[in-house]
Amino acid sequence: MSGPIPERPYEDLTARARIRDAAIALFAEHGIEATSIRDIATRAGVSGGLIRHHFGSKAGLRRTCDVYVLDRFMQIKQAAMRVGRLASDPFLTSIEPDFLLYWRYFAQSLLDGSPAADGILAELVDLAQRWIEEHGSGGITNPRSYAVLLVATELGALVMREQISRDLGGDLLGREGDLGLAMAKLEFYSLPLLSPEAAGRAKEAIARLAEERDASRKPREEDKDVAPS
Repeated sequence: MSGPIPERPYEDLTARARIRDAAIALFAEHGIEATSIRDIATRAGVSGGLIRHHFGSKAGLRRTCDVYVLDRFMQIKQAAMRVGRLASDPFLTSIEPDFLLYWRYFAQSLLDGSPAADGILAELVDLAQRWIEEHGSGGITNPRSYAVLLVATELGALVMREQISRDLGGDLLGREGDLGLAMAKLEFYSLPLLSPEAAGRAKEAIARLAEERDASRKPREEDKDVAPS
């Protein structure tokens, strides 16, 4: 996919879709608890009764938003993965202008404990692992663990959004801060902090510790001969 994922203009959306989109924007900006049905109705230009008619409750609306955001998020990530640019935030933003909105929603979902956040997290790790295996530079001994750490690093920035944004001089999830962080990520992933020699010594030390740990877990011969009481 080389262009944006098609979306109809807002004014052409059904009332149900306008409610969903308004809720996503408000949940992303203020959080679930701080957003009321009245807030959503005002943003969507509908009545609170119509929201209850379509979704039953704010919890029902949230579940719909969770499913929609997860689906859109995965479409965008998979589109980036197909062209080998999964780790490029500016690219992701260019193919889908709402990408930053979905990141904001995801960040709030993490803080609010949404089941959708767990689903997004699992999908991101799977996608990152596949990207590493297909496009990585090699030398990664455990792609799964690497993918987990990569995703955790990205999500850690979301959790510390306020502090990081202050240091960047712009909102982490806004255009200015996003581009500043993108450059830092590029250097972080492309410029090693350790020399090959230092990394090699560290890997050898970790391997020895792993062997010692495994050896300590093996039952001793005298323990094997002891019958259970």
